[in-house]
Amino acid sequence: MMERLLVVDDEPTVRELLSATLRFAGFEVTSAATGSEAVEAVRVTRPDLILLDVMLPDLDGFQVVRRLRDLARPPVPVLFLTARDSPADKVTGLTLGGDDYVTKPFDLPELLARIRAILRRTGVPHAHAVVVGDLEVDVEGCHVRRAGVTVRLSPTEFRLLSYLAGHAGRVVSKTSIIEDVWQYDFAGDTSIVDTYISYLRRKLEARGPRLIHTVHGVGYVLREPR
Repeated sequence: MMERLLVVDDEPTVRELLSATLRFAGFEVTSAATGSEAVEAVRVTRPDLILLDVMLPDLDGFQVVRRLRDLARPPVPVLFLTARDSPADKVTGLTLGGDDYVTKPFDLPELLARIRAILRRTGVPHAHAVVVGDLEVDVEGCHVRRAGVTVRLSPTEFRLLSYLAGHAGRVVSKTSIIEDVWQYDFAGDTSIVDTYISYLRRKLEARGPRLIHTVHGVGYVLREPR
């Protein structure tokens, strides 16, 4: 259940750099080069968040948001990403319902932090339960079942399992886990992740085969046994 992002920018270099970075960070990414393409992409992909340039060759970003407000219910969160940094532009963007406004040039780690903050604030991706094999993780209801039996977890264990479930089938690094589960930058020892993974395995494997797998030198992945 990866978050779906739409990157809208008419500069190919910026669009490709952002898309590659966001995919590496664990997001599902589509892109568009014009305002019209962005509107159509929202119809087709139903993204969880749009990174939207204001200066586009046909419709500008503000016009795109006006059209999307009539199209998408509920409204899709928007992060404006633009070289236009005047106070008037920022006020316009936020007044239209934009969730954040980042000016170019931007810092990629800061941008990722802002994206994650918006997704947490808007409740993405906590809409449905994730099922992996006989494991069911109900993020919204804060409930976990393995083989039909409730598994009781601590709050930290539940946040960690929910994060892995949200990226089911994809390898996530220990650094990403620290940033998103513990929600702080951590440049040192990441052994706390290993410790909590062992706690989760002990509880989950009491009901069935291993679902949380180690990818040595990279991180962990939640998937069915092969």
